[in-house]
Amino acid sequence: AVLNSLNHDMTLTEFKFIWYMEYSHRMWGRIVGLAYVLPAAYFWQKGWFSRPMKGYVLALCGLVCFQGLLGWYMVKSGLEEKPDSYDIPRVSQYRLAAHLGSALVLYSASLWMGLSLLLPRHKLPETHQLLRLRQYAHGTTALIFFTALSGAFVAGLDAGLVYNSFPKMGERWIPDDLLAFSPVLRNIFENPTTVQFDHRILGIASVTAVTALYLFSQKIPLPRRTRMAVTSLLVMAYMQ
Repeated sequence: AVLNSLNHDMTLTEFKFIWYMEYSHRMWGRIVGLAYVLPAAYFWQKGWFSRPMKGYVLALCGLVCFQGLLGWYMVKSGLEEKPDSYDIPRVSQYRLAAHLGSALVLYSASLWMGLSLLLPRHKLPETHQLLRLRQYAHGTTALIFFTALSGAFVAGLDAGLVYNSFPKMGERWIPDDLLAFSPVLRNIFENPTTVQFDHRILGIASVTAVTALYLFSQKIPLPRRTRMAVTSLLVMAYMQ
């Protein structure tokens, strides 16, 4: 009904494209869930998990189910008809950010656990420089995570359509309507201009942090695998 009221000229082919995109995403999500739960149940029954491993597996399987629930909750927000609104229907930017954030946590945790099982941990001397590098890497990870979350707010509000110039936003470095909403805190999450501005700043900060991490890592003797990871991170940051 929402599509029909706002997209009178949509053809059946165009509607099918949207429908199959959504359907494929749902089916792929369910396949991912089965790929977690079924092998986990089999390995558990065989007794191949240690006690700590059982906790990790339960947490990952729970996160997979939670991710699916969040996806349903997010899509639901875009299908609710608002009789008093003629705006383009879109999902809640808060739920979109939660869905994306949960997916990133799930992916990162899965990769971390998989690599921990497949690759032996390097026995490196805990020097002051190595500890600083590790702390800086964790800080950079958090910064990249928040940059990605801010991207969900950009997508949810269609904030990418507000300004199309870079590095300035229009003719200004700081746009006039940056704090147009009241109270001020609301601008960070609901003002498309502020959301795009924050995403730009966070993106630039992430690239800068990754570059600094790479340069700092060059001063420390590191294993080949670690050096390859840092270099790959730098390449991906600049590609992004």
